[in-house]
Amino acid sequence: MKLETERLEIIPCTEETAQIAEKQSYDNGPQISMSLEMLKADPTSLGWGAWLVIKKSDGQVIGDIGFKGNPNVDKQVEVGYGLLKEYWSKGYATEAVGAIIQWPFATGKVDAIIAETLSDNLGSMRVLEKLNMQRVGTSEQMVNWKLVK
Repeated sequence: MKLETERLEIIPCTEETAQIAEKQSYDNGPQISMSLEMLKADPTSLGWGAWLVIKKSDGQVIGDIGFKGNPNVDKQVEVGYGLLKEYWSKGYATEAVGAIIQWPFATGKVDAIIAETLSDNLGSMRVLEKLNMQRVGTSEQMVNWKLVK
């Protein structure tokens, strides 16, 4: 299972694929280890956790992306993503998120994708706007987003 874009390969985290990140000393937060724990507890959760974002040109892991668990009872799933800082503002996030949000809809298990961003994270908000996600709520610190199938 993998997704491909013009510049990226996006693969779900498993014990095997996580070794790629480990060999490159990639560490961008706890999402990969949390995803591996989720997968150990429920092997059917493959794809509903973290995925590695890899540049095709050199095999470098530049970030991780994915979902915060299986779809809920409302057939929604939350997307999250983070790239290493040196890859910001180069279109990689838009490319990766654009690819990954197609996958849950294709499974038939999801009717909507949700996301949240910090209210001062203008780059992340711009990524979601470019992908036609709609603002559905705000608080002092967060902006909530939704994309309906």
